[in-house]
Amino acid sequence: MKTFTLALAIAATAMPAMADAQRWQPVAQRQANLDARIEQGVRSGRLTRPEARRLTAEYRQLTRLEARYRADGLSRRERDDLNRRYDALSARVRFQKNDGQTRRW
Repeated sequence: MKTFTLALAIAATAMPAMADAQRWQPVAQRQANLDARIEQGVRSGRLTRPEARRLTAEYRQLTRLEARYRADGLSRRERDDLNRRYDALSARVRFQKNDGQTRRW
């Protein structure tokens, strides 16, 4: 019984970490996904030209920030900051693609 309880306790504490590991993507993968989503939005007409320009500019700014962070080694704080910024940009891409505005060009 003690062995089962111990195994259950270990599994319960490991679950959030495992879920976090499954959701986490390397920064390079997130960059590729965001770039592809912006391109797809342009091709499908779900992003207007001004929306695509703004999102692309934000994306480039974020990749420059990442390069500065990586220049002296990526700390935990910097990685967390990048993840937060990529999450925010991803949410903006999703919002812009679903805001009902369509290509006007």
